[in-house]
Amino acid sequence: MPAENWDQIKATLPPADATWADVNGFTGGAGQVLAFAGSEGSVKSALIGLGTDTVRKRRRFASAAGFAKLPAATFEVANAVDTSLLEEFALGWLLDGYRYDRYRAQPPRSAQLIAPVGIDTSRLEAIAHGEFLTRDLINTPSSDMGPDELEAAAKSLASEFGANVEVIHDQELLDQNFPMIHTVGRASTRRPRLIDMRWGSTGPKLTLVGKGVCFDTGGLNLKPGASMSLMKKDMGGSAMVLGLSRMIMALGMDIQLRVLIPAVENSVAGNAFRPQDILTSRKGLTVEINNTDAEGRLVLADALTYACEEDADLVISMATLTGAARVAVGGDLAPFFCDSDQAAQAISQGGKALFDPVWRMPFHDPYENDIEPGIADLDNAPGGGFAGAITAALFLRRFVDKPYIHFDCYGWNRSPAPALPKGGIGQGTRALLDALPTLLAK
Repeated sequence: MPAENWDQIKATLPPADATWADVNGFTGGAGQVLAFAGSEGSVKSALIGLGTDTVRKRRRFASAAGFAKLPAATFEVANAVDTSLLEEFALGWLLDGYRYDRYRAQPPRSAQLIAPVGIDTSRLEAIAHGEFLTRDLINTPSSDMGPDELEAAAKSLASEFGANVEVIHDQELLDQNFPMIHTVGRASTRRPRLIDMRWGSTGPKLTLVGKGVCFDTGGLNLKPGASMSLMKKDMGGSAMVLGLSRMIMALGMDIQLRVLIPAVENSVAGNAFRPQDILTSRKGLTVEINNTDAEGRLVLADALTYACEEDADLVISMATLTGAARVAVGGDLAPFFCDSDQAAQAISQGGKALFDPVWRMPFHDPYENDIEPGIADLDNAPGGGFAGAITAALFLRRFVDKPYIHFDCYGWNRSPAPALPKGGIGQGTRALLDALPTLLAK
């Protein structure tokens, strides 16, 4: 219950329960839980505090802080709260149930919740399952999540929902003109590839492109150890588009969905690409390599070009692309770029509706000069240290001639929080799901 409603709710309790609440100092604060015993000693009910309005604004899923404190019993929501709070409560409950237990058993939550009346539980369950897929993929270490395993994950998802998958591997990438995907991945013993999944035969055409760099050493511009420690999450963009795809397919949305994932490992070997190399992209634009650690935009460029070679009503890319984005907005917000004010508003509203914070960043045209090195059409890593997220987004936009939205996500929660455990997380996916009807309206 909201803390501001506690006095009103306490007045409806039996006198003994109200006294018990006072004795235990229950005030409706976020994370507070108070159980009541029945006549035979079993749990008859419990109170969960949702905190004040200020706390809820600062802390998503504030109520989830108390879920682990509930005793083993089956509960249903008895005290009505407004619809938005009830939906946040229910979604928080589902997301809080996530456990990453592939390598170590994790204790499940002991309490159970009957689906609250008045919300679309099937939609929330689809959202939670999509988020769990994203978390599982990001959390899996690169030893067990290389390009092979990422391909297997896409095929497993496709099999579950009747989608089709085609994969272009290794030398075939060169034969079929995906030179930059091949170049970035060729130094690894794990073959580079482009995964292409399709689902749906009616409705507007949506193409999702996810960065699938399954581990990023930085290449010959080798990362220091501290910067390399989280690079298992550099395939977070692919995990997010697969999670979003699962939501779309589970809900049976009337969309012709296509998912493109360039899956590579950026490694160091004698055949690794080098600083000052000039690559020719699928689109024909030449790219000067000024940092082999700016590889994500290279593989995305070929995939985005491919996405635009057939009709698409909207192309969306998702990637753990730049550290500059984290410097700009921190790890909690998912920055996105688009040229449409209407689309930006829909995404921002979707983020608020489904507790998925996003922030619009600009495709600032005057910075186009910064990505033009003179010796080639484009520079993959312009110097100077300014506006790195924007110049990366502008680089990608050069390869797109359809309506386009780009997300530059962090994909990682640094410390545990209610319903958001430490580790891989989806960002922007719930906001996009909510916004898609507007984004794809004709």
